[in-house]
Amino acid sequence: MSTQPILICLIGAESTGKTTLAQKLAAHFDGPWVPEYLREFCESRRRTPTRDEQSLILETQVIHESAALISARNGNAPYVFCDTAPLLTAIYSDFVFGDQSLLPRARSLQMRYALTLVLEPDIAWVADEQRDGAHVRQPITAMIASELAALNVPTAKIGGHGEVRFMAALSAITALRD
Repeated sequence: MSTQPILICLIGAESTGKTTLAQKLAAHFDGPWVPEYLREFCESRRRTPTRDEQSLILETQVIHESAALISARNGNAPYVFCDTAPLLTAIYSDFVFGDQSLLPRARSLQMRYALTLVLEPDIAWVADEQRDGAHVRQPITAMIASELAALNVPTAKIGGHGEVRFMAALSAITALRD
């Protein structure tokens, strides 16, 4: 009999280690992780999305998460780790374009996660073509905190470097099953 996997999201401003931690957690628990669709979008098109493409980014992330849940259920994996959430797409859409139209949908989708790991911007920022710059980390972090507080969903702040960050995430996940 298959188990019902738990959906866990990792959210944080750019360059806060979401991908690295999601991959490490998935490997540790032998389960799937859902890559950030925005990265695939940017790499395939060699540009960042426009305002009108933000909804596509959000909905494609949801589709990938749903597919990973099915895979996890079929493989009896206890967790699915999501490298970002639709909420972050909506927050960036608001921040970059002044467009708040995605927030209601993203807020309702955030309720699906059993736990949201909020990654602190306390590691070195790393440049890439997709990222806006280190200067956006604090305002985005504040917007994430505000949204999650208003939603009153289970969260755990994850900070520190390397193994400290990983152990903090493990501790928060373990507390779900206790």
